[in-house]
Amino acid sequence: MSTGVANGQGAPARSHAVPLCPSAQPTQDGAFAFGVVGGAPGERRVGYLEGRVPVTDELLAMTGPVKPTHVFRFGAPCAGSGCSHFDGSDCNLATKLVQLMPPVSKSLPACQLRPDCRWWKQEGKAACMRCPVIMTDCYTRSEEQALAANPNTPVPVPVGV
Repeated sequence: MSTGVANGQGAPARSHAVPLCPSAQPTQDGAFAFGVVGGAPGERRVGYLEGRVPVTDELLAMTGPVKPTHVFRFGAPCAGSGCSHFDGSDCNLATKLVQLMPPVSKSLPACQLRPDCRWWKQEGKAACMRCPVIMTDCYTRSEEQALAANPNTPVPVPVGV
């Protein structure tokens, strides 16, 4: 269920023909890093880079023995029907994150992906307020994150609908 633009939260006009996924794998065509994961276990957050960093062998080697998705957040053009979270029009992962997780930020993070982000276009500010604690891969995740990440978890019906 799309809530961002439909509710008048006003995402900026799209500059890419295909919106960008903020939870991509570094192996996807057109992938780039836009954030670095840091902090103590249980308090990990994404620090947003000032720009989009292309995926190179050198960038991936910087993560050492851990998976690149444990260190970086990657964006890439949305895979659409090639992604298990896409329902034909919306990203169910974004919807579930907004409905299952509490906000962790009081203001919009300084994210360079936002103008082209599928989650922003679909869920607006609500997605951005949860984004700093979203990691594509992590050693530990909350129950809410695990439910949202599982494509088989049904999309919750919003309260009052």
